[in-house]
Amino acid sequence: MRARVIVSLKRTVLDPQGKAIHHAIASLGFKTVVGVRQDKVFEIDLNGVQDAGAARSEIERIAREVLTNPVIEEFSFEILE
Repeated sequence: MRARVIVSLKRTVLDPQGKAIHHAIASLGFKTVVGVRQDKVFEIDLNGVQDAGAARSEIERIAREVLTNPVIEEFSFEILE
């Protein structure tokens, strides 16, 4: 099975990289873009997990305990296969 985990800064946390990207976009003349936030995407392959519920549980634990800083980040995920 494969899962995709998206880790984002919480909306209340300043995103300096997103701000820099937004500035670069605006300087190229794209005036309709009003904001940019940058996320991290992880694709995780699981071996030997056949049950989707077990996969969801394991991915959620990995995301919560390893991939995110719960003070400033949040996550979402999907099971792809």
